[in-house]
Amino acid sequence: MSTLKAVRGTRDLLPPETALWNRIEATARRVFERYNFGEIRTPVFEDTALFARGVGEETDIVSKEMYTWEDRARAASEKTQSLTLRPENTAGVVRAYIEHKLGETGQLQKLYYIGPQFRRERPQKGRYRQFSQIGAEVIGPPSAGSESPLRDAEVLEMLATLLDELGITGWTLHLNSVGSSADRARYNEVLRAALADVAPKMCGDCQRRAVTNPLRVLDCKVPEDQPIIEALPKIDSVLGEDSKAHFAAVLAALDTAGVPYERNLRLVRGLDYYTRTTFEFTHGGLGAQNALLGGGRYDGLSEAIGGPKAPGIGFAMGEDRLVLTLQAIEEAKAVKGDAYIAPLGESMNPAALKLARELRREGLKVELGDGSFRLKKSFEAADKVARRIVILGEDELASGILTVKEFASGTQTKVPRAELVDVLSK
Repeated sequence: MSTLKAVRGTRDLLPPETALWNRIEATARRVFERYNFGEIRTPVFEDTALFARGVGEETDIVSKEMYTWEDRARAASEKTQSLTLRPENTAGVVRAYIEHKLGETGQLQKLYYIGPQFRRERPQKGRYRQFSQIGAEVIGPPSAGSESPLRDAEVLEMLATLLDELGITGWTLHLNSVGSSADRARYNEVLRAALADVAPKMCGDCQRRAVTNPLRVLDCKVPEDQPIIEALPKIDSVLGEDSKAHFAAVLAALDTAGVPYERNLRLVRGLDYYTRTTFEFTHGGLGAQNALLGGGRYDGLSEAIGGPKAPGIGFAMGEDRLVLTLQAIEEAKAVKGDAYIAPLGESMNPAALKLARELRREGLKVELGDGSFRLKKSFEAADKVARRIVILGEDELASGILTVKEFASGTQTKVPRAELVDVLSK
């Protein structure tokens, strides 16, 4: 008799790894509570029509990845019902919002969830057929301010706070606007026309999407298709004035709050319900598949599944990827030092030794380079043994302002000597 094993695309979580999962979830709950979110728990399976109408029949999730079955009738008078293990949770949360008439309170509903989702994808690093997501939704009637760009900015600021408190530094927030449903429809037609001649030169998925869902072409990761995709019209060319004003207000709020971001005109997200603001947080520690989490605004989703007008915005983060990222960060901390001091020229060696001595006495793990190295060699040596390089030349010595580069994020900053210990300790 053969030994039974976990089904492909699923796995067991064992100690001590489960302790890290618990820490992530506890941190998320603490942060959500500070922002006045309450927990919602929806069923792990729903009526298949919820996802077909809400997520979109032409999306990969609905057309290829869902676990769906016909529920058998118990009596001749009963009808069979098509049921689906939830592939995502936003549609279920909005269904619950409608079913329980939460909009009648007249208040914004700020809801979060933690739990398993199911998609029949090809298993790979950080991606499983049963996977756990942490997500949150802000939804409510327009009279409660649910359409306000401030809601978008608050959710993004909360996510920046959550990642920081989890100890994930070096993340990048990518932002775009896909406009209103009318803007999105116009852009689909612009893309369909632009793809008519070039789609036959692209991968099989892009050839299909060019007809059924042109926006999804922008999500293609096939290297050979990238030059074609880069040449396609950008979505900002079709945005209406209301969409432009909404997005500008989101960016202005983030600027004021000090949340850094990058504009990414190719970021459209693949689900049909997205409108206006879309976003992703990425991290270099995950390699090519570097998305930590993503989300966006979905102002028409409630109406699409039979509910009242209830604009909303939300996100979902893959807990498996968060675990991988935190494990990579902890491994790097265990192996690599806090800093590598790179003197520029042999005459700077004594000053570099003095700086290294001072930093080591503060409890930092420091490697000392040599002024005979060229700067390129110093960078190569530093990247192998430390998380940051501190460049010490005559200008830095005279001004007391040191140049520090962090390898994980690629950011380079000027740091006063009095603040150097604090910066290197983070």
